[in-house]
Amino acid sequence: MRKYETIFILHPSLDEEAVNAAVDKFKGVIENAGGVVENVDLWGKRKLAYEIEKVNEGYYTLVNFSAEPQLPKELDRLFRINDSVIRHIIVKDEK
Repeated sequence: MRKYETIFILHPSLDEEAVNAAVDKFKGVIENAGGVVENVDLWGKRKLAYEIEKVNEGYYTLVNFSAEPQLPKELDRLFRINDSVIRHIIVKDEK
């Protein structure tokens, strides 16, 4: 298994309950595919570096996990089809 790191930004119109549900959903995807979630860091609502579709803020979340190489592709697909995710990135941790 390889180590990965993902940061995703959720839409600011979501309430705390919806943000936690979305984070739990993505954690569940990782765990159900045989991955191991090592760390979840909720950064909270922050200002974006630039406006995205007339949105200036978002809920930032950092997740460190270990998984097989095909899992990031599936996670990327799920991030893309979820309307509450504004931006995301998944990188392989080289440490």
